[in-house]
Amino acid sequence: QVHLVESGGGLVQAGGSLRLSCAASGMLFRLLAMAWYRQAPGKQRELVATITGAGTTNYADSVKGRFTISRDNAKNTVYLQMNSLKLEDTAVYYCRATWGISEYWGQGTQVTVSS
Repeated sequence: QVHLVESGGGLVQAGGSLRLSCAASGMLFRLLAMAWYRQAPGKQRELVATITGAGTTNYADSVKGRFTISRDNAKNTVYLQMNSLKLEDTAVYYCRATWGISEYWGQGTQVTVSS
């Protein structure tokens, strides 16, 4: 079992930055593939970024060049640095961990971008 806790969300003006954190516990963190998803009101949950245990990253086209996913295996934490935020980045952001066929989700953290 893996327990995930997100933090770092909040209200920010367009063009600003936020850094989300997701702390994991319950198993060897470096084995986990980690990802950030988001869900805006009335929309489906969408993938934002992924990072493997070895550090290989992938991004949705909508956030490439603005968001950076990273991980600190010593701290059992994955991060999402979000720069140049846009109104359309407003959503609840979720952390997801996978290992084999198992997946785990955090409770989400709200990010609101204002004009």
